[in-house]
Amino acid sequence: MSIGINGMYGMDLDSYVNASAVGSASGTNLSDKLKGVHSSDSADKLKEVCREFESYFLEQMYKEMFKTIGSDEDGDSSMSSLVDYFKDGALQKIAAQTTEQTGGPLAQQLYEQMKRNYGITDES
Repeated sequence: MSIGINGMYGMDLDSYVNASAVGSASGTNLSDKLKGVHSSDSADKLKEVCREFESYFLEQMYKEMFKTIGSDEDGDSSMSSLVDYFKDGALQKIAAQTTEQTGGPLAQQLYEQMKRNYGITDES
């Protein structure tokens, strides 16, 4: 499914999630959830999938940003190992908190587009 955000078109959501999911349990789970969304599903389920995608997207951005930080070669090697051990979990939590705190603007855009594509109505 191609989506457009603020006039930018051509982002293939399915391909992005599948390509990003290689070696990532959260990405694989998200891809499975996305494939399971149908027009008969509730709007709440679609909103949750969109929030999870935004969180996953932010996590990937944070990982790339983290790579730009130079490592301290003179630092304690045990501390470096500890940071490496907990880094992925910490980045996942930070991404989830960012999505919750900002209200998920990317998730809202994705939701609106996918709602139209899947024919889901807001029935509360």
